[in-house]
Amino acid sequence: MLLTNSTSTLDPVFLEIGPFTVHWYGVIIITGVIIGLFLATKEANRLGLKKDLIIDLMVFAVPIAIVFARIYYVTFEWNQYVNQPWWEVFAVWHGGIAIHGALIGAIFTAIIYTHIKKASFWQIADIVAPSLILGQAIGRWGNFMNQEAYGGAISEAAYNNFHQYLPNFIMNQMTIDGVMYHPTFLYESFWNLVVFILLLIFRRYNPIRGEVFLSYIMLYSIGRFVIEGMRMDSLYIGELRIAQIISVLLIVGAISLIVYRRGVIKDKYNDKNVINKQMKK
Repeated sequence: MLLTNSTSTLDPVFLEIGPFTVHWYGVIIITGVIIGLFLATKEANRLGLKKDLIIDLMVFAVPIAIVFARIYYVTFEWNQYVNQPWWEVFAVWHGGIAIHGALIGAIFTAIIYTHIKKASFWQIADIVAPSLILGQAIGRWGNFMNQEAYGGAISEAAYNNFHQYLPNFIMNQMTIDGVMYHPTFLYESFWNLVVFILLLIFRRYNPIRGEVFLSYIMLYSIGRFVIEGMRMDSLYIGELRIAQIISVLLIVGAISLIVYRRGVIKDKYNDKNVINKQMKK
C-alpha cells in the first residue's frame, strides 16, 4: 500500500447558514437530475411528445427513487444504525443510498405512471435512459466529496504506473488516515460517461423500442460488476457482494428481454417492411 502524509481534503459541506447545512452530496445529485431532465425533455420534443410527460414523471420518480435507494441501503446495513440516533436512518446527506434501490423505485414509478397516462413504458424508458446514466456519472462525484465508494489501498507500483497522473485533488481526497485508496467512484463515473455516449450513438440508428433502455441496464451492470469487485464498502449477503449478484441478474434479464422482444415481433409480423416498422415502435 502507498502511505502519504497528505491531509488536504475537501469539505463535504457546500453551504452553512445558521443551523441549515447544504452538503455537496445533495448539490451534486440535484445537478445530475437537472441535467438529465433537460436532456430527456429535449429528446421528448424531438419525438413529438409533450415535455410535461417527462417532467411530471420526474417529479414522482426522483423522490420515490431516493426513498427506495435509502431503504435498500439501510436494509442491508441495518446493524450500523442500531445504536445510532433514529434520524440517522434518514440522513442521506451522510451518504448511504444504493443505485439499485433507486432503479427499482424509478422503474416501479415509471410503469405505474405510463399505465395511468396510457403512454408506452418502453418509449419513455428509452428517452430517459441516457439521462439516467449521465446522472449516475455526475452523482458519483457526491461519493467523492463524502470520501466513500472507494477501492482497496493503492500499491506504489500502481501509483507510479497510473495514479500519479490523476489530479492531486482526487488523490488527496482518496487518502484516508494516511493511506491512498483506489478512486473507484472515478472509474464508475468514467464508465457511465462511456455508456452515455454509446447510448446516444445507438439511439441514432432507431433500434427496437426499449432496446436503448435495456442496453443501458446491460452496459451499466457490466461495468458495475467489475468495479464492485474493487470496492471496500460493498453490501454483502454472506460472502457475496449484493451489487454483483444484482448486476448479473440485470445483464441476463436485459439480454433475455432483447432476444424475446425481437422474437415476438418477427413471429407476429411476416412482411419485412411491417417488421421494420414495428421494430421502431
